[in-house]
Order: sequence, then C-alpha cells, then structure tokens
Amino acid sequence: MKLSDTREIQAPPAAVYAALLDPEVLKACIGGAQEITGDPAEGYHATVVQKVGPVKATFKGTVTMSDMVEAERLTIVGEGKGGAAGFAKGSADVTFKASGSGGTELSYEVDAKVGGKLAQLGSRLIDGFAKKMADQFFAKLQEHFEGPPPQEEAVEDSGKTGWLGRLTGRE
Repeated sequence: MKLSDTREIQAPPAAVYAALLDPEVLKACIGGAQEITGDPAEGYHATVVQKVGPVKATFKGTVTMSDMVEAERLTIVGEGKGGAAGFAKGSADVTFKASGSGGTELSYEVDAKVGGKLAQLGSRLIDGFAKKMADQFFAKLQEHFEGPPPQEEAVEDSGKTGWLGRLTGRE
C-alpha cells in the first residue's frame, strides 16, 4: 500500500528534521506508542499498541533512519511483530523544503505492508488504517511546532431535538 502527501509546517526545515530524530517527539507522533528508546545512529526500539478492526495487538519492533541529509531528506523504516496478530512494516521517504512563509514544506511517500491475522482483514481496511496512521503521525508532528488546530466554533443549538429534527427542520 502506497500513499503520499505534503504538509506545510511553520518551523524551519532544520528544526523539523531534528524533531524527527528525537525519540520523545517520535513517541508523541506515533499513535499508540508506549515506549521508544534509542538514537538515529543505532535505531530505535519501540512498543506500540494498535487496534486494527477487531484485532488489537502490542507490536514490538524497530525504527531505523537512513538516507539522512540534514534538513533535506530522510527515510524512516519501521518493522514490528504483534504475536498472533501478525506483523507490520513500512517506510516513509520524507523530504523537507523551505517554504515562502519561512516554514517547511514536508512531503512524504509511505509504503506499508502487513501479514498474519492483520492481512486477513482485507486490503480496504488495512489501506484506510495505514493512511489514517500516516496522516495522524504528520499531523501530530505539525502540532508539535504549531500547537493544536483551532477548535471549530460551536454550532448554536437550534432548539431542535436530535439530528433528524435538525436535518428536516422539525422539532
């Protein structure tokens, strides 16, 4: 399964690059991460708990960084085994480019694979889950620099009872 996207992050490329090498930032960005230890040179060891459809598993694995060119690009490769649930592995090629607003245009291409019980869930469910995980990872990285996105304005209560009443305009 492959996917790609681009995000604008309001921080210089060197800062975004450095954040992706920090185990605490990685832990905050990876959904379900329980523990991440290590460093970019030796790699990281991670414990991640995830639920994909009806399957919940604790994955223990490694995250390695390669093709590292400071403030320009890097490749993140992760691989984990979840016991009877199976395995998950994937990579993300990440590039950083200074944007006109003084921030960073971060682009990524992700390739993910699963096996075991997880693979039996079907490609649509797995593809959707992988996309959600990648989007969440880079959204949390963006939040690390910019803070949480602004809350949407609360919709005034129209006095209708329930969603059907609001939809049809009836009380």
